[in-house]
Amino acid sequence: MRIHIATDHAGLEFSTQLQHHLAEQGHEVVDHGPIEYDPVDDYPAFCIRAAQAVVADQAAGVAALGIVFGGSGNGEQIAANKVRGARAALVWNTATAELAREHNDANVIAIGARQHPFEDVVRFIDRFIETPFSGDERHARRIAQVAAYETDGSLLPDPRQGDVGSSDGRA
Repeated sequence: MRIHIATDHAGLEFSTQLQHHLAEQGHEVVDHGPIEYDPVDDYPAFCIRAAQAVVADQAAGVAALGIVFGGSGNGEQIAANKVRGARAALVWNTATAELAREHNDANVIAIGARQHPFEDVVRFIDRFIETPFSGDERHARRIAQVAAYETDGSLLPDPRQGDVGSSDGRA
């Protein structure tokens, strides 16, 4: 599988170690940066490029996932989720890694490098990679609803409001 990785300065050491681990597992690793430590670097471009590459690979039929790191993983997840077609999940244990794939068909994982020891991070990522999407109708339906909103702003009607759904995407 092709794995796209991006980080900021807080996750650079984890990223380097992880690239070796993933290569040993037989994965093709693509590093989207940074390539050197800079304590004031900006993660958004790195994470957005990684998410774009995952979405493009998947659209081309290439098995691909993404991993983005930062101090907390929050900003990196937000940046990755700005890419149409990216479904980035913040993961903090093996259960959230598994559920991100099983229920949400997440294609990018975000992890806080300052929140976990490297051994835990490897467990989360390995579980994420090995877990398939369940394909359950309820999960596929929900993913389709999010994709519809992302594409054209459409929402299901809100029965509490008599709302027919928004088509402009901006409430």
